[in-house]
Amino acid sequence: MTVKEDFFVRKKREQGVSLNQMQRQAVLQTEGPLLLLASPGSGKTTTMIMRIGYLIEEKGVAPTRIKAITFSRAAAHDMKLRFERFFPDLPAVDFSTIHGLAFEVVREHFRETRTPYQIIEGDKSPLHKKIILRNLFKSIVGEHITEDQMDELTTYISFIKNKMIPEDKWSTVKVDVPEAERIFREYEAYKKTGTHQLLLDYDDMLTIANQVFEKDRELLNRYQRRYDYVLTDESQDTSMVQHAMIEKLVQQHKNLCVVADDDQAIYSWRGAEPSYLLNFKKVYPNAVTLFMEQNYRSSQEIVNVANQFIKRNKYRYDKNMFTNNPSIEPIKVKSLADYKYQAKYLVQEIKNIKRLSEVAILYRNHSSSIMLMNEFDRVGIPFYMKDADNRFFSHWVVQDILNFMRMTFTDKRPDILEKIHLKFNGYISKQQMAALKQIHNNESVFDNLLNHVQLQDYQVKQLKACKETFLQMKGMPPLHAIHVIRDRLGYEKALEKTCEKLGFRKEYLFGILNTLEEIADTLKTMEEFAGRLKHLESVLKTAKTRKGQNAVTFSTFHSAKGLEFERVYMIDLVEGVIPSSDDDKRGAEEKMEEATRLFYVGMTRAKRHLELIHYQVRDGKMTTESRFVTAVNHIVNPPEEKASKETLSYSPNTIQSNRDLAVGKRVKHRVFGNGEITQLTEEMIEIRFQEGIKKLAVRTCLDMGLLEKI
Repeated sequence: MTVKEDFFVRKKREQGVSLNQMQRQAVLQTEGPLLLLASPGSGKTTTMIMRIGYLIEEKGVAPTRIKAITFSRAAAHDMKLRFERFFPDLPAVDFSTIHGLAFEVVREHFRETRTPYQIIEGDKSPLHKKIILRNLFKSIVGEHITEDQMDELTTYISFIKNKMIPEDKWSTVKVDVPEAERIFREYEAYKKTGTHQLLLDYDDMLTIANQVFEKDRELLNRYQRRYDYVLTDESQDTSMVQHAMIEKLVQQHKNLCVVADDDQAIYSWRGAEPSYLLNFKKVYPNAVTLFMEQNYRSSQEIVNVANQFIKRNKYRYDKNMFTNNPSIEPIKVKSLADYKYQAKYLVQEIKNIKRLSEVAILYRNHSSSIMLMNEFDRVGIPFYMKDADNRFFSHWVVQDILNFMRMTFTDKRPDILEKIHLKFNGYISKQQMAALKQIHNNESVFDNLLNHVQLQDYQVKQLKACKETFLQMKGMPPLHAIHVIRDRLGYEKALEKTCEKLGFRKEYLFGILNTLEEIADTLKTMEEFAGRLKHLESVLKTAKTRKGQNAVTFSTFHSAKGLEFERVYMIDLVEGVIPSSDDDKRGAEEKMEEATRLFYVGMTRAKRHLELIHYQVRDGKMTTESRFVTAVNHIVNPPEEKASKETLSYSPNTIQSNRDLAVGKRVKHRVFGNGEITQLTEEMIEIRFQEGIKKLAVRTCLDMGLLEKI
């Protein structure tokens, strides 16, 4: 034991690195399979680096015999730098991503089999994966693929490959892109036969490397003999095909250290397989499991609440995160009257903070960042976009609105009309549009349609009305103009039909329109509006470059994983966003657990100040606070206490127990009036009122005495 103890004493003296008892155990447990479950902020990277150093300095393992695999290139680079800082005199260790390892295997295999190949992803690829998919979509569906559809299609392909789903089961994978399965099949066929060489995307590297390990015993043996110790980081993000590769790699010695946190598994949509961790002992019956539960990052309040919050999930290792950090301040829950006050509230909160780099605003969807950008740019608070998404400004809905506005300046341009002719209630067919384009007299497109193109009787009245509407819109403030486009010109109805036909999410598209209205709100002219959009697009590009500067970080929950900040504001915390309506579908228990983990990841980014923000109204419709916010509220202020304080003011008919709730029962809501319960779960109640169906949190209704018996 003395030699081992000396190692820790020496490192403390040389580097000031001091490990707790559990971290030391993880360093010393070098032989055989080890599952190291590391809670947020528990010093897992430091522990991994120390473990590698211990293997080299104390056990005499050659650095080249150690393989450390991480999830991303940034993480691999960070570990490499940290290793050099801790052990400046030791030779380099092989830090790489799983894709890096797979590419090495594939390259070696193709060199031996003399197979010509080309990678079709990355910046330098002339024949790109997306170009191939775009062409296939056009030839099969007959339309141009949108950015959103491309995203969903590539995610679908990636998911199937990473989950190792057999070909006869591809049709069981849910996807909203038309003809996705057929496009995928033709894409796979094209990569094998479409050119004189084999085309590979990044996912192919994994599947082929795994197949090579399966079939080429000699090559597998070479790799097995190359490494005596393998470590994998962020293993909750590892997919089935990646796990399968690593299993084969360590088959002989089984000296595998898997560092993971099942509570931070948030990438199942990319094919990650968190359940693998729960079944770790089935794969490695002799595995040792260690729990690193001490959090060094966050205050007592944040750690205690986050630890209780994650216990909502059933499918997890039973861990108890704790901290010796001091108590600082309670988690703050802020309820705003309307969504439109959210960005303004954040600006007020943050504008006087000196160290902006210690502030993060986190959200679930990229679309949340647009209003933040608009408001922060207006008041001059610098921000850094962790994962900037340019697609908003190039989205076809945004382009449609700009084209409608262009038509108000001149109605003599058939090229503009062509882009929107199917999207308003002029009911202009493609044939009529083609006939119109043959007319070159520089007259109004509406006059040309009425005078020179064969129309149906019902179209004449419609087109006259449309011409009149466009004339009236001339010089109109942009917010008013968007209202007219949505309503009088029938753009909303056209969008609804597009959603039915192509499977787009209506809430998402209408969300873009609502965001455009918010940007237009204080502007006087449509030119100003178009200029503002252009300005915001350039602001977004600049915001990507502010990494490391004194700027507020805007990030999705997903991209914030691994980061930490003094102050964290989690926004848009309403039902339908987090959890989303998809998470809340019947039988979607896994999705709900993942949404819970995502919320937990957001909470555990904060060191001292954590604020949860929701609102009561958005775009004129009532919202419900996220059940996750309700859960946090109940941890901070247990309902029993509240109930005892408030019961006295309840009316005798107030419903205070789940037992008085049942589907089909009529109840009275304090705000919405009388209604009938249509759906009921432990957490949510759905009631049909006169003004429509409302989803409410059961706990809130009972605690606040919102429901009465009729």
